[in-house]
Amino acid sequence: MHLVAAGGGACLLWATLIGTTQLENRYVSPWILGSVVPCFFAGLFIWWHAPNSPVARRLLLLGVWLSVAAAVRHTTTLLSQELGWDLRPQPAGVLVPLDQVLLMISRVCNLTVSILVVRLLALLPDGHVLFRHERRVLNALWGLLALPVLLPCVGMSDLTVYYVVAYHSEAWLPGVGAALLVVRCLRARAADRPDITALLPFAALGAAVFLARGSARLFRAWHGEHGALYFVGALLGALPYVSISVTLLYAAFCHRLLGVDIVLRRSAVYGSLWLIINSWYVGMALALGLTAGLYFPVGLSLLVAVVAAALFQPVRARLNTLAERRAFGRRLSRFGLLVQFSAALEHAYDLDRLAPRLATGLRDGLNLRWVRVRLGGAGLPVSTAEAGRPPPGERPSAQYPLLYGDDALGVIEYGPKAAGRRTPEDDDIGQTLARSAALAVHNVRLAAELSAHARETQRQAVELAASRARIVHAQDTERRRIERRLHDGIQQELVALVAKLALARNRLHRGGDIDAALTEVQDDAYHVIDDLRELAHGIHPPILTDQGLVAAVTSCARRMPIPVTVHSAEPLTDERFALDIEESAFYLVSEALTNVLKHAGAGHVTVRMTHADGRLQVEVADDGKGFPTATTHGSGLTGMRDRTEAVGGELTITSRAGHGTVIRARLPERAREETRA
Repeated sequence: MHLVAAGGGACLLWATLIGTTQLENRYVSPWILGSVVPCFFAGLFIWWHAPNSPVARRLLLLGVWLSVAAAVRHTTTLLSQELGWDLRPQPAGVLVPLDQVLLMISRVCNLTVSILVVRLLALLPDGHVLFRHERRVLNALWGLLALPVLLPCVGMSDLTVYYVVAYHSEAWLPGVGAALLVVRCLRARAADRPDITALLPFAALGAAVFLARGSARLFRAWHGEHGALYFVGALLGALPYVSISVTLLYAAFCHRLLGVDIVLRRSAVYGSLWLIINSWYVGMALALGLTAGLYFPVGLSLLVAVVAAALFQPVRARLNTLAERRAFGRRLSRFGLLVQFSAALEHAYDLDRLAPRLATGLRDGLNLRWVRVRLGGAGLPVSTAEAGRPPPGERPSAQYPLLYGDDALGVIEYGPKAAGRRTPEDDDIGQTLARSAALAVHNVRLAAELSAHARETQRQAVELAASRARIVHAQDTERRRIERRLHDGIQQELVALVAKLALARNRLHRGGDIDAALTEVQDDAYHVIDDLRELAHGIHPPILTDQGLVAAVTSCARRMPIPVTVHSAEPLTDERFALDIEESAFYLVSEALTNVLKHAGAGHVTVRMTHADGRLQVEVADDGKGFPTATTHGSGLTGMRDRTEAVGGELTITSRAGHGTVIRARLPERAREETRA
């Protein structure tokens, strides 16, 4: 097959050289360009990519025979010009033997081309014989090759032989091939072959067009025409060959038929379509201008060409738009891309939805091979999306960081365009989308921060309510404790004291000695006074009111059974704070020392009171056994936290098993308001 293709190429080159340099070009070029070139190169291309396909081999063979027929015809015409032969069909007459041989060879080649067209069309789409009638009919067609030899021998005129062998066979056999394909599709429907049945509409259309072409050639020879009729004749002559070549190429590329698996770049497809459309546009304008030049002056013919170009311009623009859509699919305009992204901002609260929509819209709108979008950061979870996948090792051709102020909120990266080069307008679109995306991510961050603040506020509100409830409960508990102590202790002692006084009075009335009784009553009264003083000290130590926080803490530390060291800043010794601040700090230290005695097993405690950032800082540290910080929710610790937070302070507890505990409170430093009577 390689030798056949090479031979066909040589014949095509020879026919083109002779036709363009030695013969009248207006009769040669339409046949070469409209029939021979499409079939030969389409067949060569498809056969090169699918050498085992019968259809590819038949199309290549058709192109080769067209080239051979053109070479023989042009060579015969050239010899007739050089030797003075008249090879035109004559009503009667006898040709010299050499002329007869050349005509027979030329007509056999032309008839072979027509038979190959029938065999190509009748066996689509796979090229294999499926039904018995196909083999019989197609094999019988080869018998037509005897007509160029037999008809002259029976005395038929050369003109009649020409019409039977060359003219009508070339006119009608393509229609016969399409009709056989219609029969094949109908029989395939009964045989349940949907792959062949799907060709029925196209086969019927082809049969109608080719048979109409044959009918048109019944009434006119279409040779030697001028003007518009010349173009009509050229179009009718090339119609089956161009349509067959284009249809098979389309089937091979778009539907992977014939075993061809070729992937063309979209830019190449669009470039080819653009070249065809604009060549048609220029050709139509020139053709009308040249046709007008045959009948009108040059100026008027130029005007006709210009008017034709203006009239066909909308058609050309529409065809270019359709070609772009066919090659690249529907692509968003830049305005459409911005509108789509604006719609996507409705989902800006969800970065996992925003990122893929932004990547897909940017890839489709700018016709990019791949786009990678990363949104988030600066306290937000990162969401990444890709539209298309970059080849390994390929670096982005453009990168736009998403910046809001000094915060980096993501990045947009994309590769090269699928077709063409990146333009400044593309960069403007990328930067605009990057700024819009940065604003969207910033809004997401604000929403997240607002949500976090709302949750924290809700938590604090719940904690405040719980703290207030605990404070009220603690106050109730303290009142009940005082009530029990007064009722069970001091009240009973006072009752006993009253009873002893009554006994002493009775003894005095009887003249007895009451000194011992009064001494006992006096001792009991002192004991009651001590109990009352201790009870009052537990409610509010007088030293705290009279001398201040440092003196009260020092007094409390002296009563501890373990060493307690008190450190205070010099100004704090004489400084007085608001009553609620002093009470909160004192009871914090008192409760902390009580916890040390109960739980810490410490040998030494240090109490520090200092100023820090406009706040009173109180710290109680022990060298006891410590405890895990996860267990800092006991009632004592919770009470200390509630008391601290009730005055607007903060409490932190640091402890580790075996390393002691540090309780640190930061309280507002409000001065005491003096009240004068």
